[in-house]
This record gives sequence, structure tokens and C-alpha cells, in this order.
Amino acid sequence: MPYRSAFAPGLMAGRVALVTGGGSGIGRCTAHELAALGARVALVGRKPDKLQAVQAEIAQDGGSASVHVCDIRQEDAVRQTVADVLAAHGRLDMLVNNAGGQYITPLAQTSAKGWQAVIDTNLTGGFLVARECYLQAMQRSGGAIVNIVADMWGSMPGMGHSGAARAGMVSFTETAALEWAADGVRVNAVAPGYIASSGMDHYPPEQGPRLRAMAATVPLGRFGNEAETSAGIVFLLSPAASFISGTVLRIDGARPQGRLGWDVRHADAAAPPRDAVRPFDGFHRAVVPKVFSV
Repeated sequence: MPYRSAFAPGLMAGRVALVTGGGSGIGRCTAHELAALGARVALVGRKPDKLQAVQAEIAQDGGSASVHVCDIRQEDAVRQTVADVLAAHGRLDMLVNNAGGQYITPLAQTSAKGWQAVIDTNLTGGFLVARECYLQAMQRSGGAIVNIVADMWGSMPGMGHSGAARAGMVSFTETAALEWAADGVRVNAVAPGYIASSGMDHYPPEQGPRLRAMAATVPLGRFGNEAETSAGIVFLLSPAASFISGTVLRIDGARPQGRLGWDVRHADAAAPPRDAVRPFDGFHRAVVPKVFSV
């Protein structure tokens, strides 16, 4: 069963996409969809075994992907990795700046080292990859960049380090969209809300009940999935978004609109979903996070 994309077959044929954090979760799904649409994908991440597994999946599905091991927090490594991608593929048209991570802890218990680690991964690393893609390729040939941020509207209690980094990445997105527009480079961001992806399994087991209960705070009454997030990313990379730059596409089921003191009517998770909000299960290799299998 192939990837069931909502986009036209061959939409990305002849184009090359670099996907950071391509070994799991949203990055893995997006890499699959881009490859299914004809793009050659450069998978970038820190763990070669995970990248190689995704590369093999894409090859089995008839697509093309290369593996590039890199810690995006290291400037020299990023510079070399982008050069390696260009050497392997001859061009670079798209960047999905997806790599990131955080942990749950209140601000008062966050160490300087922990704070810096999250900032380096979620903000500085994304900047370094985007800058090198621009300098080494897109400044001359144009391109499209999508930075993955998060649902941090109104703060991220318990993950203040990530909220600060993601807000910084939104500002970077807006600035880069302005500074790089004259060279034909579009820069946008996607802000996933509560998405059922493998990233949820990185949290401690004791957080399971809290994670499972989060769906009740979403007006649409459920978690989103990786394919719904990937579809937004692919749209912003596509020619259909050719006049969209410097914006953030939220994929969150209207969750940030919830306000304390206001009676929000949520969808009944047990009721059959209406067609307009029915989950889009396009990713044929999706895996349910372990936290939901309890």
C-alpha cells in the first residue's frame, strides 16, 4: 500500500528535499510523502540506524533517499552536511527544518545546561541548517524552507525552554522570509499541536496519563496525526504556496483558542467524526505511539 498523499502524483519530481530529524515521527512521515511525490530526499539526523531504516522503507516503496549523519548543533558539521547533500544530489530545492526535542520540567528546576541544550537543538540548529542551505544553494537557485515549531501560543508551561526556542524560530522565519525573498526563497513555519507521533514516547512513562488526557483539551476532540502535519508541510513547499512566505501554519485542531472561564464545546471523541474533520490517515507506515497502547 503506497503513501496516500492528498497531492498530485509527481508534484515534487526532479526536486531535492533535505529533511532534518528524518529518522522518526513527523520527519519520517514527511520524507515518505515527499519521496512518494517524486522528490529525492536527504535524510539528516544523529542516529544512522534510524535514518537507514527510513531510507530502506522509502526504497521499498519505490522512492529515493540518502543518509547524512549530523548533529545540527555543530556549525562545521552542518556546513559539511549541506555540502555532502549537494554533492550527492547536485541541487537542493527544499528544506524541512524538523529536528528538535525537549523534556518536561518546570522553569525553577531547569539548569543552564538543560536550557542551552534545548535552545541549541530547537533554535540554533535550525538557524544553522537554514543558513547553510541558503548560502550553499538557495541563494543562487531559490527554494522553499519550512521550519517546524510548536503549539506555544500562550506559553508552554512545563517546557519553557522549548517555548522560548520555538518562539525564536517563528521570529527567525519571519526575518529570513524578508531577507531572502529577493533571491526567490520562501520561508514559512508549521506549528503542530498535539500530534500522535513517536516523539511522545520519549517522555517518562509517568507522563502517560497526562499525555493521553490532552485530547480532551482540543476542540476537535482528538489528536492529530503525522500525515495531517506532513500535508501542511508539503503544501507550503509546493508551487501552490508560491505567494506565501513569512507565515506560520498551525495544525492544532483549534486548541489555542480555548480560554479559561469560557465554556468550550468539544467534539465527542466517541461519536463518528464528520467528514470535514475526519482523521486523514495517509501514511501507510504510521505507528501508533506506545503511550496510546496502554
